[in-house]
Amino acid sequence: MRYISTRGRAPELGFDDVLLAGLANDGGLYLPAAWPQFSKADFAAMAGLDYPALAARVIAPFVVGSVIEKDLEDLTRQAYSSFTHKAVAPLKQLGANDWLVELFHGPTLAFKDYALQAVGLMFDRVLQARGSRITIVGATSGDTGSAAIEATKNRAAVDIFILHPEGRTSDVQRRQMTTVSANNVHNIAVKGTFDDCQDMVKAMFADASFRADMNLSAVNSINWARIMAQVVYYIWAGLAVGAPHRPVAFSVPTGNFGNVFAGYVAHRMGLPVAKFIVGSNSNDILTRFFETGAMTMEGVQPTLSPSMDIQVSSNFERLLFESLGRDGAAVARLMDQSKQSGSYTVPDAAYKEMLKLFTGARLDDAGTKRVIGEVYAGTGELIDPHSAVGVHAGRAARLDPAIPRLTLATAHPAKFPAAVEAATGVHPPLPPQLADLFERTERFTTLPNDLDDVKKFVRSHARKA
Repeated sequence: MRYISTRGRAPELGFDDVLLAGLANDGGLYLPAAWPQFSKADFAAMAGLDYPALAARVIAPFVVGSVIEKDLEDLTRQAYSSFTHKAVAPLKQLGANDWLVELFHGPTLAFKDYALQAVGLMFDRVLQARGSRITIVGATSGDTGSAAIEATKNRAAVDIFILHPEGRTSDVQRRQMTTVSANNVHNIAVKGTFDDCQDMVKAMFADASFRADMNLSAVNSINWARIMAQVVYYIWAGLAVGAPHRPVAFSVPTGNFGNVFAGYVAHRMGLPVAKFIVGSNSNDILTRFFETGAMTMEGVQPTLSPSMDIQVSSNFERLLFESLGRDGAAVARLMDQSKQSGSYTVPDAAYKEMLKLFTGARLDDAGTKRVIGEVYAGTGELIDPHSAVGVHAGRAARLDPAIPRLTLATAHPAKFPAAVEAATGVHPPLPPQLADLFERTERFTTLPNDLDDVKKFVRSHARKA
């Protein structure tokens, strides 16, 4: 399998190089040169597989030629062995043809674990085969950081630096990152927003000499391996409710567009999807796009769902590339325009093509509390604020009720206990493995919103190859 950049100016690479590179050297994001295809018979044959076996089957076409190809199922079984539910990603029914896909049974209680537990092992295998090491830099709005740290802590060939916006994650989210005691883990609290953190990560990758000196790699969803591993739970959930024999719909709370783009990949591989419903909080750049065709950046407001407090949806570039007929030059022009003016408008034909498959809905904090309360009153299920946004978006789309609607429950309610308790009167307890989280010692460094300061910190703390 070969991979190409969304901006069309980077060389094609194999999977192992894409895994380690993260971002293409032209600033674009990697995608497969051609989409693998599964037939109805292929999907039907997958229906009886457990989650690790299904993961190996779905990922296999993307890693042809990789060093992980030969023992892929051993890797996926190891990746999901610590998940606390035997089904790995169980479904809960909220109503007629209305389902939650619980994606919080991994070690850090968030959907990011479903990719990063596998991707961490992939890094290990590839680096071991090459006898090299990497420096991972990443930005997090809440969950990516802890999942990435959990996947890479104590690995001899990896140093990891995670930037988070100071004061803009929940206490649980922050402590899951900052209480990990490992010499290769470095947490940086940036005096700014998530978008500031993300911009600095992109700038470090854009600095060719710094990137080469540090042997930079990424675990954010700009890394194709993250998207690839997330495709699995879309196919898993779709098969559970009747695909490929009938279409399904997914409602996805998202800010950076990576999670829902993984669903789009599943669709391109043959999964019959009637609609992807993108749920936004008050930071509604994606919902505004699907209403207008214009991507316009605005200020970020702190909300009860901080992982979606984003105004730069990096992974949207991948959908843009597909919708523009894989015209990398056209994508590059729009990205340059966005950088200069903070806004761009998608050509009408591409916008109409997107609307065939995507729609959006927004929910403010008051509505988020209301939905959490309604779900608890009606079903006894506690859901976190992000999942509540997804539930609302799915209902707001008013799809054909005969189509199963699958809402991705992206985080455990105990990660946001104050919001859940305010809405339901119930304080969701942390699972046993995290019961002492607030007794652990935190380790992080606070830095100004200054790229040079962050680069100096990374350079001085990364172990040399």
